[in-house]
Amino acid sequence: MQHIVFSSLIALSSAVFAAPQTFDFKDPKGVNHAKFTLDAPLETISGSANGVSGTLTIDPEKPEATSGTITVDTSSLHVDNAMMKEHMLGAEWLDAAKNPAITFTVKSLKDYAMKDNKATATVVGSFKLKGVEKEISVPATVTLLPGKLGDRTGGKMQGDLAVIRTSFTIKRSDYGINPKAPEDKVADEIEVSLAIAGASPTK
Repeated sequence: MQHIVFSSLIALSSAVFAAPQTFDFKDPKGVNHAKFTLDAPLETISGSANGVSGTLTIDPEKPEATSGTITVDTSSLHVDNAMMKEHMLGAEWLDAAKNPAITFTVKSLKDYAMKDNKATATVVGSFKLKGVEKEISVPATVTLLPGKLGDRTGGKMQGDLAVIRTSFTIKRSDYGINPKAPEDKVADEIEVSLAIAGASPTK
């Protein structure tokens, strides 16, 4: 989701980058993904989504100016049970036809710190799901990998990577996702985790 996330890009210090740098999270390898879990007393539902895209821009001299949006294609959400997947994407649940994207737009960063090539921060942003938009704060780490884009792409592209990892919880009822569903079978809390790599190709 969320993301996701997008936090510690602040951590790309000015010692490494002299100018604002944009990272693209549309992964040509299709590896970027989000995971979600609803752990109810009678049933645990787990799934994933690989339709991740978006960009984040960081100015190492003004980390508070970090900006961008991470998007997940709603239709890319997947669970193994075919009927459950159909219900999940249907009107009562996520209504993917009317709400094709889940987005997190960065508003601000706080509590950030950098050690070696890894940064931590809390990202405050606008999270939009099923047409409902709420401000949330999520913890995230970013690992900066200068010059490693070539290793990830088999030499097809050269440049830098930023790997973002985050985990957070939202409530199904907050976003109008079938609020009538019994919570002993479908948990109200949705645990979300995101692991994505953004590319900044050498121009």
